[in-house]
Amino acid sequence: MKKILIIDDEVNVGLLLSKFLVRNGFEVSTAANGGTGMDFLKKTDFDLVLCDFRLEDTDGREMLKNIKALYPKTGVIIITGYSDIKMAVELIKMGAYDYITKPLYPDEILNTINKAIETQYALQEMAANDYTTLDKPPKEGKKQILSGEFVVGTSRASKELLKQIELVAPTNYSVIILGESGTGKESVAKSIHLNSPRHNQPFVAMDCGSLTKELAASEFFGHEKGSFTGALYTKIGHFEMANGGTLFLDEVGNLSYEIQAALLRTVQERKVKRIGSTKEIDLDVRIIIATNENLQDGISKGRFREDLYHRFNEFSIYMPPLRERGNDIMMLAEHFLKIANQELDRNVTSFAPEVVECFMNYRWQGNIRELKNVVRRATLLSEGNEISMKTLPLEISNFKVSSPFEPANTSVANDAKEPKHDLKNAALGAEHETILKVLREVNFNKTKAAEILNIDRKTLYNKMKAINLK
Repeated sequence: MKKILIIDDEVNVGLLLSKFLVRNGFEVSTAANGGTGMDFLKKTDFDLVLCDFRLEDTDGREMLKNIKALYPKTGVIIITGYSDIKMAVELIKMGAYDYITKPLYPDEILNTINKAIETQYALQEMAANDYTTLDKPPKEGKKQILSGEFVVGTSRASKELLKQIELVAPTNYSVIILGESGTGKESVAKSIHLNSPRHNQPFVAMDCGSLTKELAASEFFGHEKGSFTGALYTKIGHFEMANGGTLFLDEVGNLSYEIQAALLRTVQERKVKRIGSTKEIDLDVRIIIATNENLQDGISKGRFREDLYHRFNEFSIYMPPLRERGNDIMMLAEHFLKIANQELDRNVTSFAPEVVECFMNYRWQGNIRELKNVVRRATLLSEGNEISMKTLPLEISNFKVSSPFEPANTSVANDAKEPKHDLKNAALGAEHETILKVLREVNFNKTKAAEILNIDRKTLYNKMKAINLK
């Protein structure tokens, strides 16, 4: 269970935030001032600190400085009711993961917390396992890793990917990362950033697929207090937050044509202006975008601007799906097993031979994300030191019998174990295929997918969970 420390002198804010995070599976402690917060940190190893900027005995700047000096592995998010772009940039340069303003919105704060913890964990994993970054040749005995979940393997596709990252990372080129959902596009974007001259500057990720048309401009460019109904506070846009560093835009194909036009102006002029402001701010931002769509097809159908595409497409990288990475599948599985053992305090050491065979033959429609979830689930369910077939989800363990993705090729032994005409499994397989197909068609927009499938969002979430999709 991940541990979070909340430092906020507004007792009600701390209490509400604590209850919300506990409901979402975190272990939470609260402190009403900086001194008490530091006392907590001396006694407990926290994964993340949420610290209010204005405290009765200090401020967020001093707290961040002290936390990073004494506990560098702990992530820090600064929370405040006051928005100041210079302060925000300064805090991120000092090591804060992010800076968010009150009022706090549940989905936003939870997403930010999860990403902060994942980032801290990835950095710790690299250090703990003596991994090396791409800007130095690996020393003998060391493994080389890109970032986060995308481990460099021995497959031809992985080696080619590594070459492309090594080539483009030191430049200022804008990059398009192409590939299916779940292949690790954000991990590669982080690797490009970490191995570039901008590695000490902010890396800001933005999910364009979750943006509504009304909120997109505010998220990209920010807004001034009172600039429109509901603008209760000044908001810093993602471009400003990434100034000096790298802005990663995921699923850009979902952006409206109007926002694309505004993006083009910003990219061309290298200036940004908040909504409701007349002041232009100079930008120095490297842009990396990712998509699982064919943007050229979007251009031909009038959904994506050709001029914006060419602005982004100074260099492109193709992310191979997991099924094209051969022996890398088990290398990744072992990597995720090690992480799961640490998270769950388990000691599962291996995969049964039939599990290895199953993993190598399965199609992995959810790619690396699906593999990670399957390994974590299997580690939790394992009763011994080995992951067995009974710990795998039904759609994987029965893949050869009832998979909707390829014709069944069952052996006599399999026929003896499983009925040929199992309607329940066949129905589940067809349902899973339909869900995956619809999700891909709408770029994993869960609201649209639920509407098309004629089910509510909660039902869709439950069915996605059953097939290890988030």
